[in-house]
Amino acid sequence: MSNKPLVVVTRKLPDVIETRMMELFNVKLNLDDHPLSQAELIEAVKIADVLVPTVTDRIDSGVLSQAGEKLRLIASFGTGVDHIDLATARQRGITVTNTPGVLTEDTADMTMALILATARRVSEGERLIRSGKWQGWGPMSMLGHRIYGKRLGIIGMGRIGQAVARRAKGFGLSVHYHNRRRVNASVEQALEATYWESLDQMLARMDIISVNCPHTPATYHLLSARRLKLLQKHVYIVNTARGEVVDENALTRMLDKNEIAGAGLDVFEHEPALNPKLLKLDNVVLLPHMGSATIEGRTDMGEKVIINIKTFVDGHKPPDRVLEALL
Repeated sequence: MSNKPLVVVTRKLPDVIETRMMELFNVKLNLDDHPLSQAELIEAVKIADVLVPTVTDRIDSGVLSQAGEKLRLIASFGTGVDHIDLATARQRGITVTNTPGVLTEDTADMTMALILATARRVSEGERLIRSGKWQGWGPMSMLGHRIYGKRLGIIGMGRIGQAVARRAKGFGLSVHYHNRRRVNASVEQALEATYWESLDQMLARMDIISVNCPHTPATYHLLSARRLKLLQKHVYIVNTARGEVVDENALTRMLDKNEIAGAGLDVFEHEPALNPKLLKLDNVVLLPHMGSATIEGRTDMGEKVIINIKTFVDGHKPPDRVLEALL
């Protein structure tokens, strides 16, 4: 690869990141920030040495099969890699990197915000004020639930799950978790976290569920219709991970029938499309996939992308290579 590879960026990135990329590489930017169609993605991989996609770009086998011989690196701007066909990339000798770690605190903040918003009916109260129908304070008006002393079940105890646990501990929540592998005993002790080998058993005993695992074939509909039925009626579900982890139709039906207390959703199974029934429910807080949306976080992501590209161009292994065996 030449010292000035052609880097194709699929979406608008922070100015400071785009400027630094222009200094280091030969860069094709998306100045109007329109989401690229599949045809445009195919044109991009035909000419690029390096592709910088985001989590909404579907880099599937249909796109990768059209890639030119020059494409050797996909430096994804984001943590999740379920939008990239990793097997096809590997077969074609294309390295894939992501930007782990830098979104941890931002996503954990949003998780706690949604836990509070759902339990205390924050969005519902705000809508009441804006409607002009609020008649003033009343002792039985807008009653929610106290989160102090409640049991929080975290699904996925990686960086973000642990960051959520640290915050939850500060709010007086009892921390429980399910993970593919039990975390180190010192981490459990520091977080005062209880491990559940059985997800089913944990779900049946919690007051709040937080989804913090990645979307992989193994976690698709991990919270299936059957598992959702295990939840107690007073439970709140918060998802700041990936919409595909939860059976959205089943969840919507349960919310509609008040079979669970509520949900806080920052991600959706078919986003940006939403189940229209969700929009009509008062017991769900809906956000536009903004869990990681901070200026600091986006800048840190861009800096990681630049480091991965520069390291690769210099002939070394990028620090954030995605290895399928670790997913």
